[in-house]
Amino acid sequence: MAKVTNPVHHEAEEDFATLLQQYEEETQTTSVLYQGTIVEIKDDETFIDINDKTEGILKTEEITKDGKLIFNVGDKIQVATIGSRGGRKIVSYLKALRKEKIANFIENYKEDEENIIDVKIIGKNRGGFICVNNDDVEFFMPRSQIKTKDNNLIGKQFKVKIFKVDKENGSIVVSRTKILDEERKKRKEILSKFQNNEEAIEGTVTKIVTYGMIVDIGGIDGLVHCSEISYKGQVNPGSLYNVGDKVYVKIINQDKDKKSLSLSIKAAMPDPWDEIKDSLEIGDTIRVTVSNIEHYGAFVDLGNDIEGFLHISEIAWDKNIKNPKLYIKEGEEIEVEVIEINVGERRLRVSLKNLTPKPFDVFAKSHKVNDVVEGEISTITNFGAFVKIGNIEGLLHNEDASWVKNEKCKDLFTVGQKIKVKIIKIDTENSKVSLSYKENTPSPMSEYAKNHSQDDIVSGEILDIKDFGVFVKLDENIDALIRKEDLGNVNLEDLKVGDKIDAAIAHIDEAHNKIRLSVRRLSSLKEREVLKQINNDEKITIGDIIKDQLS
Repeated sequence: MAKVTNPVHHEAEEDFATLLQQYEEETQTTSVLYQGTIVEIKDDETFIDINDKTEGILKTEEITKDGKLIFNVGDKIQVATIGSRGGRKIVSYLKALRKEKIANFIENYKEDEENIIDVKIIGKNRGGFICVNNDDVEFFMPRSQIKTKDNNLIGKQFKVKIFKVDKENGSIVVSRTKILDEERKKRKEILSKFQNNEEAIEGTVTKIVTYGMIVDIGGIDGLVHCSEISYKGQVNPGSLYNVGDKVYVKIINQDKDKKSLSLSIKAAMPDPWDEIKDSLEIGDTIRVTVSNIEHYGAFVDLGNDIEGFLHISEIAWDKNIKNPKLYIKEGEEIEVEVIEINVGERRLRVSLKNLTPKPFDVFAKSHKVNDVVEGEISTITNFGAFVKIGNIEGLLHNEDASWVKNEKCKDLFTVGQKIKVKIIKIDTENSKVSLSYKENTPSPMSEYAKNHSQDDIVSGEILDIKDFGVFVKLDENIDALIRKEDLGNVNLEDLKVGDKIDAAIAHIDEAHNKIRLSVRRLSSLKEREVLKQINNDEKITIGDIIKDQLS
């Protein structure tokens, strides 16, 4: 095959000629190939008979793989000279392989093809870099043809174009700069064509990454970020597209140097939000598909590239939903009510629970005040406890939990405990239910009232003294009040806590667990008893009465 070269400018040709000469000198590309025979393997050196005055020296490591020799003494081996030492030729088996591969590559090289290849840099010299492709064919890339600010290039991979092929010397020159220049020219032509064009451009998906997709439009690549794929927001591109898919895009941004291009798929489509702003209203019922479920709620697909948000609090009337997946499933079709539309912020909120009967309304229709129901303690607080009755929760306040003063729900119950309570209030306006546990149990006062009645004379210990009267302890859980005006001739200032005091029962209020006592009533009772004795005993004298009163 005749020597093939690509046409270049005269100045560049001279420059490459110089660089190539340096490359050949440093890499010994003019070395001679020999068909030799291994005569001796001695440690790290192997001696090869190449039909010369002296034997060639080969590094043993070149014929060693995984710690084992791939040739033995007496085997034929092709080597290439790479230098000399003490009058002996230094030879290389790997160099011979590369020269053979280069020769085969040049033999099959076709100038009229694009000839763009991927290479990895494996070495460097004064003029440039030594590269190899996936088939381990060696190429030379001059420093002026790499165009990068990276100083650590060994091991790096680049896409390059074959720039010059020299069959006579067995060398191939490649250029990365030429590809960059061609891409820049092509980019400029394409961008100038589409810069002021509002129409969508057809492109091809060439790569899918986590943050978006690379799309080829007419030979240049642009990035479609995952937020520019759908009006739903950020989506997983791999779930919607495959490499090779055709898509329509619009150019939405270029950097100053026009080295990067931002594209948008959604900008090339009609805006679905424009379609719903006049056709959908708050309160409308729509059918949607559950597209994604999170711990805080779910996203629902309206079927026109718009997603609505169903917050966990809008899934059911139950306030203690732990997992939305217990109520809905991905892919399930459900009917929801629109509760918010914000086209400007592209936000749509929906509710599932609004289309189901409100548990409180159902409860209020089937229950009334004074009904006794069974429930389960769901939450205990400092002020009481919440009791779950069916699908609603009622409040059991501390003061309605026990007849014992200062005894609270947290002292009596545990979460999950089932109890029977009486409904004492149904507040339809605020959807609240008040409950009482103590009213469903016998009160200490009702037990006390079985053995005591009005006008019974009792004795107790003063617990507390107030301006309006004194509190008296009658029994373990029975306290009574003597109002100031019921003390009679007893002065409030003369009393102290712990004193014993006698009084008559003035009133027993079982419903409110209260007793009122009266010293004055006791005096009246005593007076009536004295008069009764006078009427029943005619022999009694005034002196006896006075004597009795004095005592």
